[in-house]
Amino acid sequence: MKKPLESLREEMRKKDRDIIRLLNERSEISVKIGRVKGQAGFSVYDPAQEARVFRSLHELNGGPLSDRHVTSIFREIISASRDLQKPMSIAYLGPEASFSHQASLLHFGASCQFLPQQGITRVFDEVEKGAVEWGVVPVENSLEGSVNVTLDRLVLTPLTVQAEVYLRISQCLISQAKNLKGIQKVYSHPQGLAQCQSWLRAHLPNAVTGEMESTAAAVQMVRGKKTAAAIGSALAASRYGLNLLARGIEDYSSNTTRFLVIGRGEASPTGDDKTSIIFATPDVPGSLHRALACFAKRKINLAKIESHPVKERLWEYFFFVDMIGHLRDRSVKSCLAELKDKTIYLKTLGAYPRAKEGI
Repeated sequence: MKKPLESLREEMRKKDRDIIRLLNERSEISVKIGRVKGQAGFSVYDPAQEARVFRSLHELNGGPLSDRHVTSIFREIISASRDLQKPMSIAYLGPEASFSHQASLLHFGASCQFLPQQGITRVFDEVEKGAVEWGVVPVENSLEGSVNVTLDRLVLTPLTVQAEVYLRISQCLISQAKNLKGIQKVYSHPQGLAQCQSWLRAHLPNAVTGEMESTAAAVQMVRGKKTAAAIGSALAASRYGLNLLARGIEDYSSNTTRFLVIGRGEASPTGDDKTSIIFATPDVPGSLHRALACFAKRKINLAKIESHPVKERLWEYFFFVDMIGHLRDRSVKSCLAELKDKTIYLKTLGAYPRAKEGI
């Protein structure tokens, strides 16, 4: 038994040596790419190119690693390569270990400087004034709907959407206490509380709930309080040294939040993209129908359409639309040209690679 095991381990050590050598050779090429990008004035972070790299890797992958495993491994390789080219800074809705932090890590990898912000508006502010290069903000949840603060800022910001990230939300009950006995209060973000109503009624029916600005803030707040618990992520429990009293307490296992990466510039087409826009129509019968006909006659699929109130004018609405396709696609170009004539307001938020859930 021992001899075959040692033989296999030696074979693995040889592979490790090959992997380290190849990784360093890859990194040397990455540094050269960074110099070329710098001379041409290109950003180190190129979401379209990274999407193409991952698609190519999935085509090469023959297993037994899944595409998800390959993505996870190469996410960190690419993150380290970017850091060798030029360190990057990313603002996100904090504090540390929030779901926005997890989404940022999932998309950019760990080799970045992540800067927590006290609110979504602060994320936009920091990117707009150039204090950081990129921001990550939640835009919608599969159960609770859109994040209105993000939609409000997208109307006004000069920034563009560079990428999207889907994060599966698994909620945990977290506390300084070691069990549920004695838990009198439960704190979380309003959406966190809403997502766990059935579990709370079944297991802590007498507990009082309290709203916080984020799940991670709730976890921070219950440190040292043995009669209080927070709803948040397993990462938050680990980061703040608290106990996991229960895992997966969300009412629906499909609970997923979509995040947007915001910055400056425009991502190039990948062949599998989304374009997000906002428009407003005249207050006359059939105006929305005529606007939507621009998409229908070109067979452009709408992944999302949602009305959102215009803050300055009572009972007037913007329409947020995500369409499949890129701004540079001929059909999308002609659609937007026609749509401009049928609306009183039209703004393009960005064109970016379409993310795959679970990869």
